[in-house]
Amino acid sequence: MLTKQDLCSMALLKLGEQPLSSLTDDSASAQLARTLCDITLDSLQSLHPWNFAQDVTLVERNSDGDLIVPENVLRILKCDGHICGKKILSDSDSVKLLAITRVEPENFPSYFISVAATRLAMEFCIPLTGNQQVFRTLVSLYESELQTAKFIDSTTDSNTGVHDFSLINVRF
Repeated sequence: MLTKQDLCSMALLKLGEQPLSSLTDDSASAQLARTLCDITLDSLQSLHPWNFAQDVTLVERNSDGDLIVPENVLRILKCDGHICGKKILSDSDSVKLLAITRVEPENFPSYFISVAATRLAMEFCIPLTGNQQVFRTLVSLYESELQTAKFIDSTTDSNTGVHDFSLINVRF
């Protein structure tokens, strides 16, 4: 099972550094990992409508009568209401969202793991090594891996056909 520590260690290995023995170490690598890992992974997951991160969520009014976007939602793709910050404005008691939700590394597909490790390596590069050439090489690698991952994700069949399309229904 892949963990955040594993991903950060993969990123460090790409930089020629030692892997982490723990995210709680006092080393500069562990401090960077603690500071940058979550925000970097959230940013990467929200960058594209990844099939593995999409989820349909039903949001119901809380005790204050508000519809609040759940904490694990990184990006809303479709919403039955109007989004205003973290609130959803709607006359309904519940609203359905199609959203990109936070996925833990243990559930990342294989094509996403390398992209995530390379992105983390980019984030760690300048603070750890200060080497601009290595950083530029990582940027190039990241762009290539990201393009490949997007292609693989977009060709993953998540739709089994056309449903509820009036022109097709009329024919039958």
